[in-house]
Order: sequence, then C-alpha cells, then structure tokens
Amino acid sequence: MSESEITFEAAYGELEAVVAALESGDISLEEALTLYERGHRLAQQCGEMLDNAELRISQLQDEEDGSISRLPFDF
Repeated sequence: MSESEITFEAAYGELEAVVAALESGDISLEEALTLYERGHRLAQQCGEMLDNAELRISQLQDEEDGSISRLPFDF
C-alpha cells in the first residue's frame, strides 16, 4: 500500500508506533532520524485527511416546511 492509499487509522497506528519507538530510546541515531522523518510525513498525512474529512461534514437543519437542508459544518 502506497502512502497515498493508506487509511487514516493505519497511518495513525503507524505514527503511534513511531512515537513509541522514539520514546523508548533503544535505537541508534540514524534509526531515530529515519523514524522522525517517517513520523513527520505520517503526521502531515493524518492532518490532511482530517482537513479533507472536515470539508465533507455537514449539518442537517429542519426547515419549517418539513424538509431538511444541509449546511456547512461550523465549529
């Protein structure tokens, strides 16, 4: 599976594993740098997926005539 095809859950799970490995301190400097770079890419990818999901979320509003309209999600 390429990076562009990875699910949010898979990317987040891998990011958690990267963080755990970095926090363990039982890795070489070179491995830590490689993991840091991978973690950075995964964090960016997760952020982009969340941003895209937010754009797709909408609120439903009941109208007086009984119909339902969709409004952009507003925090």
